[in-house]
Amino acid sequence: MECALDWVSKGNIGDYMSRHRYDDNISELKTYFNSVVNWVSGVFIDVESEMRGLEWGRLYEQYHKQAYDPAKISAQVHKLYSDPYVKNRKGIFEYILGSLVDTKLLEVRVFDDATKKSVYATQTSTAKAKGESNCPLCALGHDANKGKIWNFEEMYVDHVAAWSKGGVTSVSNCQMLCKTHNRAKGNR
Repeated sequence: MECALDWVSKGNIGDYMSRHRYDDNISELKTYFNSVVNWVSGVFIDVESEMRGLEWGRLYEQYHKQAYDPAKISAQVHKLYSDPYVKNRKGIFEYILGSLVDTKLLEVRVFDDATKKSVYATQTSTAKAKGESNCPLCALGHDANKGKIWNFEEMYVDHVAAWSKGGVTSVSNCQMLCKTHNRAKGNR
């Protein structure tokens, strides 16, 4: 009952109860609750344990006017459930509803091997052409490593804009740093 009240009141149960204190039935509440449940059931074929406790009322308000193909949604859910980089399974549902845009919902923080190797190759090629280190922070310095080309195994992958501060896990926000500079950079 509290869940249904939270949904219909959009999080303000006290005001809703105050406005409806003289009602002699709960038909509005029941209709709204059934609308949300029917919408969720129509969009998501598979029922997953992580669906429990989600803000379905808010998600309904935000996304119920969009058309979804339940078969495609099911395939996306299964694909994301099998992705080892997805750390937040509860976020999968809103991520899918929101057109697969907000990766923060999935807590995807790890770059895949293909991205790491690609970024390393690009950085190394550019650095060699300029005669500087393939660690962008070493290249800025004045020490012996200013022109060092680090091996792939000697470098760590890094979010240019920190993941914890909104930086996305994408090629455009990826760089390879030597181990020393990666540790020194920390969460900046």
